[in-house]
Amino acid sequence: MHVAMYYNNRDVRIEEMPQPKIGAGELLVKVMASGICGSDVLEWYRAKKAPLVLGHEISGEIVEVGEGVRAYKKGDRVFVAHHVPCNTCRYCLNGHHTVCETLHTTNYYPGGFSEYIRVPEINVDRGIFLLPEEISYDAGTFIEPLACVIRGQRMVDIKSGQSVLILGAGISGLLHLLSAQANGIRQIFVTDINEYRLKAAKELGARAVINAKENLPERLRKVNENRFTDLVIVCTGATSAFAQAMQCVDRAGIILCFAAPEPGINLSVPANDFWRQSIKIMHSYGSAPQDTVMAIDTLRAGTIPVEKMITHRLPLEDAALGFKLVAEAKESIKVILQPHKK
Repeated sequence: MHVAMYYNNRDVRIEEMPQPKIGAGELLVKVMASGICGSDVLEWYRAKKAPLVLGHEISGEIVEVGEGVRAYKKGDRVFVAHHVPCNTCRYCLNGHHTVCETLHTTNYYPGGFSEYIRVPEINVDRGIFLLPEEISYDAGTFIEPLACVIRGQRMVDIKSGQSVLILGAGISGLLHLLSAQANGIRQIFVTDINEYRLKAAKELGARAVINAKENLPERLRKVNENRFTDLVIVCTGATSAFAQAMQCVDRAGIILCFAAPEPGINLSVPANDFWRQSIKIMHSYGSAPQDTVMAIDTLRAGTIPVEKMITHRLPLEDAALGFKLVAEAKESIKVILQPHKK
C-alpha cells in the first residue's frame, strides 16, 4: 500500500509499505479521509522522530475484522481515535484523561496518511466510533480537532454572555469561534497576521477581526465597549501571542492556552497583577472520550458548518503539496488527504 512518509515539512515522500495484517481483537480500516493538523507541521516536534507516517484525524471504512471483535463489522463507517486512555488510573478517574500514561503510548499503525491502518485491540475497545450517515468522511476528519476544542471550552466553563478573544485563525481558532457561537457567545474577536484567515473568521461570524501586528489592546477596547475580554484563547505557539493574551484579559478573566510555545521557552507572567485581578491561566491538551462523543453529536446536528472550512481535498500522492500548504499557512484552512482518490 502507499503511505506518505514524513522526513520534514519540505520532504514528504510517497512510499510503499506492506498492508498491515491484523490479529485477534483488531481491525483493518480503509482510510477514506485524513486531515493534516497544524501539529503535523511542527518540525521541532516531528522531525526528530522522522521518518514516520503521520496523520491522526481520520475517518474510514472497516474492511477486515479480527477474531473476537463483536461490536463492529466489515463495512462500518468509523472515526478512529489515535490515542486512548486507560479509564482506570487516578488521572482518568478524576477527569484528566489527557495526562493518562496509556493515552500517550497508544496509536494505530502506521498513521493516517496511508491507505489502510491497523487498529490495535485497546483502540478497538475504546477508540472506535461509528460515523453517522449525516457525517461525511471529510467532515469526519474534524471529529478529533473539534473534540479538543470542546474539551478546552468545557475546562473554562464557557458561558453565553461572555466576551472571547481568539488569538490565531487557523483551524483550531476557527473551531473555537464556531463552538463559542454554538454556546451562545456573540462577542467574539479573532486575530491573526494572515488576511486570508481573518477574512474567513469574519465570514464565519466573528464580531470583529484584528491584525495581530496592530496595537491589540487598544483595538480590542474599541470594538469591545472599552474593555478587555472575559476569555482569551491562545491558538498559536507564537510567544508574542501569549504576551498579547496577558495584556487583553479582563479582570476575573481566563487565559486558555490551547497551543504552547516550543520546549525550553518560558513566559513571563505578571503574577502579582493577576493575583489582585483574579485572572486564571489554564491549559488544554487533547480530548477525553466524552468530548469525542459530543463532537460527533455536534457534527451530526449540523450546528457547526465544518465543511465550509475545507479549502483543499487532495489525493495521497499530493501529500507533499498538502504539507506545504499547511506549513506555509497562506491561503488554506483545512487540507484533507483522500488516500483512495485518484
